[in-house]
Amino acid sequence: MFRRREPVPFAFVAEAERFRSNVTPPPRESPSVTQITARSLVGLTVVAGLVGSLLFGMPALRPYQASDRPAGTAQQSEVSGGR
Repeated sequence: MFRRREPVPFAFVAEAERFRSNVTPPPRESPSVTQITARSLVGLTVVAGLVGSLLFGMPALRPYQASDRPAGTAQQSEVSGGR
C-alpha cells in the first residue's frame, strides 16, 4: 500500500537547491500613464466607499437616547391613550 521512499543523497538535494537557470526572465514593463491613472481611481473609489459607509453608518451604530427625539413628541401606548 505505502511504498518506502528511497533515500536521496544529501549532496543531490543541496545541488538541486542551489541550481539556477541560465535563462533570465524578460525585464518588467513599467506601467503606462493610463494604467497608473486607472489604478489610482480604483483605489480612490474604494477608499471613498469605506469613508462614506463609515459616515452614513455611524449614526446607526450609536445607542438610542431619549434626548435624540425631537421635543413635543411624547410617546404613549395605545392602551393608555384612550382612557
